[in-house]
Amino acid sequence: MTLDKILACYSGGLFLLLTLVELAPIKVNPWSAIARWIGKAMGIEAIEKKLDSHIDMDDRRTADGHRARVLHFNNELLRSIDHTKEEFIEVLAEIDAYERFCEDHPDYPNNRAVLAIENIRENYKERLKKHDFLQEGEVKL
Repeated sequence: MTLDKILACYSGGLFLLLTLVELAPIKVNPWSAIARWIGKAMGIEAIEKKLDSHIDMDDRRTADGHRARVLHFNNELLRSIDHTKEEFIEVLAEIDAYERFCEDHPDYPNNRAVLAIENIRENYKERLKKHDFLQEGEVKL
């Protein structure tokens, strides 16, 4: 008997047997096991690693954006550009998101914004005490 005849004779029976085992109330799932084995053979783990790398890169880009907005806002404060209370609240939310990322990623270089964040917070506290935020529609010269 040749290999072709053996496969022809037994493949149908094997298919039926695996299907019945899959449908049985027993927790044996040969099709699922075969699919997992094929997935591993196809490099699913490599794809997952690559996806994780892309997610990490995107998260770092997002953190870079938060940091850039914080540094820009601080630069405006240093140039004596006034801001509304809402603008301060927005930048404080950027700071929160940036600091959360830095806490979750200790390898991320965050020393670039530490002093800027400190200056923004001090400026915000001062404005709160004096009640002298820029008002909507107001232009200070």
